[in-house]
Parts: sequence; structure tokens; C-alpha cells
Amino acid sequence: MSNEGKRVRAHYRGTLDDGTQFDSSYDRGEPLEFTCCAHQMIPGFDAAVKDMEVGEKKTVHIPCAEAYGERREDLVMFFPAAQVPNIDQIHVDDKLALSGAGGQPVPVTVARRGPGARERFSLPGPFLRRSWHSLRE
Repeated sequence: MSNEGKRVRAHYRGTLDDGTQFDSSYDRGEPLEFTCCAHQMIPGFDAAVKDMEVGEKKTVHIPCAEAYGERREDLVMFFPAAQVPNIDQIHVDDKLALSGAGGQPVPVTVARRGPGARERFSLPGPFLRRSWHSLRE
């Protein structure tokens, strides 16, 4: 039975190939609710949920092309250090989460700590360079 066009709720844990978790509905205590195959989610997530049954769990691998695409230098952003909390504790290659639309976390990687107190962040995050895995139910 297809879930296409249906309102579904799914718990998930998003991890990178190296096992680093970047997001989890379990940690927020609320499943994600969305209309399946309505372009509200990344294509790989929709495809994984489309034919799932209630209560089913599975692990899927979503390549970059089915997630957020390949890394793009035009998506690298610079922020004044004064706008970054705890900047003195942040290092190059650290993984951070900024708040996106609706309060959803947007994973970023610190790409460079620069002169003039400007920090460089790679957006929308480490999953641009790597595919990611997610456990869904």
C-alpha cells in the first residue's frame, strides 16, 4: 500500500556515513509529520517512507543526489564571530546546528576561522559532502 499523498508521522535518526548523528526526531520526542511525496521532504526520505507499513522500521542510505545535493561553494556563508555563541570553543571541522525555518536544525561544518573575526561555515552542512543514513519508523 502506498503512502503517496497521505499524511504520515515518522521517527528518524539521521547519521552521516561515519556514524555522526546530525538530527533525530527521537531526541525531540516528536515524530516528523508530513505529506508523503508532496516535496516537503528530501526525495530519498519520501522514497523510503512511501511503501512503509505502520510500525515498520528500516535503515536506508540516501546518497547526496537524493538528499541535499553535492557540495556547492556558493552555499558557503560567513558570519561575524560576534553572532556565533561560544565562538572561543569552536574549531575548524566542528559540526554545529543552526536554526532554520520553523526551528528545524540546519547542520553546518566550520570550514575556516578567519582574520577579522569572521567565521566561515559550510551550508547546509556536512551531508553535502557525504550521503547520510536514517532509521525510520
